[in-house]
Amino acid sequence: MPKSQLTIAVCSLLFVLTPAFAQTPPADTTLIANPVFQANCAKCHGKTAEGRHFGGPSLISDKTAATSAADLHNIIANGKGRMPKYAGKLTSEEIDTLVQQIKTPSKKE
Repeated sequence: MPKSQLTIAVCSLLFVLTPAFAQTPPADTTLIANPVFQANCAKCHGKTAEGRHFGGPSLISDKTAATSAADLHNIIANGKGRMPKYAGKLTSEEIDTLVQQIKTPSKKE
């Protein structure tokens, strides 16, 4: 196989596999089902995002709902108080997805 065909084959394979391994969840995933939330946020904010005593505040409270998307993005990216910054740990897309999911919480059934 000539080198150019091998290069095309490898690039095609990478193009197909990249979305399969992307960490950003689909936009319709709920916050608590988001693997990025579970891996990075649930420890402090609780597995159901309702907050934890002596931990992070509720992400489904009226106060959080009243916070602007820009402020939420800034808090996640740069930290605030005891919350660490996640700018170097999460991609901007992952942070945007978390903000979107916080702003549009799932309805409890």
